[in-house]
Amino acid sequence: QVQLVESGGGLVQAGGSLRLSCAASGRSLSSYHMAWYRQAPGKEREFVAAITPSGGVTDYADSVKGRFTISRDNAKNTMYLQMNSLKLDDTAIYYCNAPRAWRRWDNVAHEWGQGTQVTVSS
Repeated sequence: QVQLVESGGGLVQAGGSLRLSCAASGRSLSSYHMAWYRQAPGKEREFVAAITPSGGVTDYADSVKGRFTISRDNAKNTMYLQMNSLKLDDTAIYYCNAPRAWRRWDNVAHEWGQGTQVTVSS
């Protein structure tokens, strides 16, 4: 069974940057699509970004295109999300998981982790 652990969140001013990490234990993630999701207070969890097993193809929600970059290091069984030009609306708990199929983001393969809180202040 895969355990996903997100880290790297924190409090940052608008316009700042953070780098999130998603570490997996229990199984290699190298054969999985991987994705980041977020859930803001009072809202449903939403898709943020995804990456194919090789890292060659990525996809982003329109709200983060041009500001966030997803990447992965299969040797370390870890995925990353570089977040630049952060906005107040980016405040949320960020989660990682493995969508079972490309662009079917809601159908994930693993239990959700605790997530990491990102708070953007003005």
